[in-house]
Amino acid sequence: MKEKKLFDSIGKDLSAGLVVFLVALPLCLGISLASGAPLFSGLIAGVIGGLVVSWASGSQLSVSGPAAGLTVIVVNGIAQMQTFEAFLAAVVLAGVIQVVLGYLKAGIIGLYFPSSVIKGMLAAIGLILILKQIPHFLGADEDFLGNLDFLQSDGRNTFSEIGYAFSQLQVGSLVVGLVSLAVILLWERPFMQKIKAFKLVPGALIAVVLSIGLNFLFQNSLPTLAIAKTHLVQLPEITSPATLLAELRFPDFSVLTSPAVYMLAFTLAIVASLESLLSVEAVDKLDPHKRHTPTNRELKAQGLGNILSGLIGGIPLTAVIVRSSANVNAGGQTKLSSFFHGIFLLMSILFLTDVLQYVPLAALAAVLLVVGFKLTKPALYQGQWKLGMDQFLPFIITILAILFTDLLKGISIGLVVGIFYILKANYKTPYFFHKVVGREGERIHIKLSENVTFLNKASVALTLHHLPADSDVLIDGSSSTYIDYDVLEAIEDFKTVAAEKDIRLTLRDIPSVTASNVH
Repeated sequence: MKEKKLFDSIGKDLSAGLVVFLVALPLCLGISLASGAPLFSGLIAGVIGGLVVSWASGSQLSVSGPAAGLTVIVVNGIAQMQTFEAFLAAVVLAGVIQVVLGYLKAGIIGLYFPSSVIKGMLAAIGLILILKQIPHFLGADEDFLGNLDFLQSDGRNTFSEIGYAFSQLQVGSLVVGLVSLAVILLWERPFMQKIKAFKLVPGALIAVVLSIGLNFLFQNSLPTLAIAKTHLVQLPEITSPATLLAELRFPDFSVLTSPAVYMLAFTLAIVASLESLLSVEAVDKLDPHKRHTPTNRELKAQGLGNILSGLIGGIPLTAVIVRSSANVNAGGQTKLSSFFHGIFLLMSILFLTDVLQYVPLAALAAVLLVVGFKLTKPALYQGQWKLGMDQFLPFIITILAILFTDLLKGISIGLVVGIFYILKANYKTPYFFHKVVGREGERIHIKLSENVTFLNKASVALTLHHLPADSDVLIDGSSSTYIDYDVLEAIEDFKTVAAEKDIRLTLRDIPSVTASNVH
């Protein structure tokens, strides 16, 4: 995207960045708390993800920061290394490994995840967000806000936690949550968006401001409804540059003589890289402009982020789907929105701790409930069902597996099911590529082979991505007896890219993708 276009959308990106900040702030704090790391370390990772990774990455809409999927590895890693400073050395090493993986072009693996599995991951994250936010919405959950695992550290699970929350319901939190949810939903209605002033201010911000006012009203006039401090945002107190520096931790590189630090660094690098690749692949599917994220560049960007995060006391970071989804849903257009969220996080550390500690978690839960619903809309399930069992089964099994285990285990189970269907089709050369350069420009003929399977998705997608602008392109499926849905979806997505690159695209005997716009 040209620089002019980048800054043309600055208003939308600023608004989206503010919404992402409201989502990211409690997640950064909650994940660092669950990881057994200093509270400040999650905020450092979030700031690095916003200010550095956003520019180093080729993704326009993904947001990076501390990931809930790494909490178990971080907890065990700190215990294994015995000190947090020693653990930071492993984080720096993990970043170096990710940069090396990027130069080795290992990012190609991101293109080999079936579309049905990626959509299943998005739908599962949406369901989990809804289920996990209900207890916070009711003001009865002390588990951290970003916990996505089925089995929780408090001994309960996703469903039993909801039952417990209803037995411990706080009426004040429920009122704040309902008001916040109503404001966000009302703000998005077409008649509200027709008012120019309302389009400039995100509904999530209005909901948060109102929630603070409501709680002050409760404290002064209806003390029985006042929300307990444990259900408000809790930030480390930063009163001066000296206290900020005192919060920073630095890596202990003396542990580099121990083989254990290298094993831990390799584990962090692999898991963080997989989460990042899965996230950017999912965000690309949510992107209205169908832009393509360079996966090798993404690994380098994440590696740079982890090197810097580890050097100044931050926990590991990845591209994260919850914040990225919030960015897309809030109308983010370019990487500026992620950058702005990083600025807001930094400002919150330096100047806003006194204000943000009054924000009820119930209001932030309302924001996440809306994000969750948009990720798991009924239309998505209907669309996958219409595509047939070879798409629907991997999709629904991925959802159930993630819901009852965790993100990486669920994705692995869904991938196995997806591969089963892939292997039913024969793998052959996917296409014949012919290019003619004449006076009128380049004419390119891509003739698909008899059987084009998901295994050919990466080859086809990369070929389409590198087609030159201002050319005539014919994609010919007249000789094909089978074209996998994922390849068809890549071709469908390419229509948007072709229009933006002035490519005159012609499709011959290419089946339509009836649900390609359902995410």
